[in-house]
Amino acid sequence: MARRPIDLGSGGALLDVRAFGRAGVRSLTPKQVRTIALTVRRAPEVVVKVSGGARTLGGVQAHFAYIGREGELGVEFDHGTRVGGKGFEKELVADWDLDLLAHRRQDERSIVGKRRSPKLVHNLIFSMPPGTSPQKVLAAVRRLAVIEFAFQHRYALVLHTDEAHPHVHLVVKAESEQGVRLNIHKATLRHWREQFATHLQELGVAANATERAVRGAIRTPKKDGIYRAAERGMSTHQMQAVRALAEYSPASLRRFVRGKETLQQTRRAVTAGWHAISQQLEETGNHGLAAWINRFVEQMPPPTPDQVQAARRLGARERSPRIDSIDRTR
Repeated sequence: MARRPIDLGSGGALLDVRAFGRAGVRSLTPKQVRTIALTVRRAPEVVVKVSGGARTLGGVQAHFAYIGREGELGVEFDHGTRVGGKGFEKELVADWDLDLLAHRRQDERSIVGKRRSPKLVHNLIFSMPPGTSPQKVLAAVRRLAVIEFAFQHRYALVLHTDEAHPHVHLVVKAESEQGVRLNIHKATLRHWREQFATHLQELGVAANATERAVRGAIRTPKKDGIYRAAERGMSTHQMQAVRALAEYSPASLRRFVRGKETLQQTRRAVTAGWHAISQQLEETGNHGLAAWINRFVEQMPPPTPDQVQAARRLGARERSPRIDSIDRTR
């Protein structure tokens, strides 16, 4: 059977605010109005991320042992059963035929030459802020998994409540029962975020899945290691970026200028879009939501390059006034 990659996802944003600014007044769907209301009232944003993926049988078993807390938590399979107990991860490997898949991949690599082994599974995390019902988070992920993967890709999930934010680990077999590989791209994650938020809304949870720029967010996503180090004030990555800019490194200056121009262009487009939506809502009599939008736009923080934000967090502004002058003049 021929094997081909598949890319799940709609590719479009849940609420393309910038399109309203470009195209002028256009009709709003009920779903868009609901998303607008959730956004300007700052409903919690869902988080969906890929936490890795195992390429070996040992890696698969280790990950399942971790998320199943060595068998203490019951892991839910796609056919509805729950499996736990010591050594349950070995049962999963056999049930999913991962041993056969790994051996076949090894043979293919031997024939075509050395290549990096493809992933056997994808490890995903779906989470919500503290205070969200853990059972509703689990129910929303379960619905998403059934719609996206049932009768195609084998999957298993488990709820974790040992941290403040409830989250679900979802493990998906990379190759479907029909021999189709699952490739995860930005559009795929965007689609899953939208579906996760929609399922939570259906369960009565205020949840949203909009772009950062639409919300006026200025902090760009960071890899987990950089993010955690930055939160502790110990990110060498950010320290190096601030130091290079403070020393007028030509490469850093170019990146700074390009980044700031992009931020400003995006903010102008987003603001124009929000104003167009507000005007349309005013014309249709929805004055309350229009007022919420206007306040939301007014409260957006100014677009600020990463280096300036890093300098503030690291306390480098006092040591390097050059960054202040660059930010004001460029």
